[in-house]
Amino acid sequence: MTGSETPRRGRGRRPAAEVRASVLAAAGRVLLEEGLPAVTFDRVAREAGSSKMTLYKWWPSPGALAAEAYFAGSQEALDFHDTGDLEADLTAQLTAFVRLLTVEGAGRPVSELIGAAQVDPELGRAWSEAYALPRRELARVRLRIARDRGELREGVDLDVIVDQLWGAVYHRMLVLRVPFDETLVPRLLDQALHGIASRAATD
Repeated sequence: MTGSETPRRGRGRRPAAEVRASVLAAAGRVLLEEGLPAVTFDRVAREAGSSKMTLYKWWPSPGALAAEAYFAGSQEALDFHDTGDLEADLTAQLTAFVRLLTVEGAGRPVSELIGAAQVDPELGRAWSEAYALPRRELARVRLRIARDRGELREGVDLDVIVDQLWGAVYHRMLVLRVPFDETLVPRLLDQALHGIASRAATD
């Protein structure tokens, strides 16, 4: 080697952000393909080429890891846009949510995560604080903008609207366990936004 040559650096330790991303990607694949029981620290560490101790340090339980992997993997698909047309924006977001559950295969792992969250305090906390409440707030923000623009009446309960729309999807999936698809979305929106009273009764 001459004096002008730069020594070649070995791969060394990967940056923490890169390791975390690879772990979440691996956990997301296992969760989607095999379900929540398959997401173990040992399995995910092996799939991601990471140290199992790293996973123990970053996540309190495999369930919490699986939850974050689902959050990371679904974030782009569930973006909430503001095009200025409330009904169109709600239709786009709810349709993406239903497609994620029914077409893209997330229904089973989401059901397992919600079920496990009832008995795993760490998973329950992660699901509520990192996913359910933030996503609820995104919907509330979009509805609040619509209310301020005069698209919704003053005094409307934004939380009830969220419950009517997204809650109906969860209810069919988790409680009734009946099939549903994207055709549910326009019916939910029609009744949530336009009411259930007969037109004559509201005139």
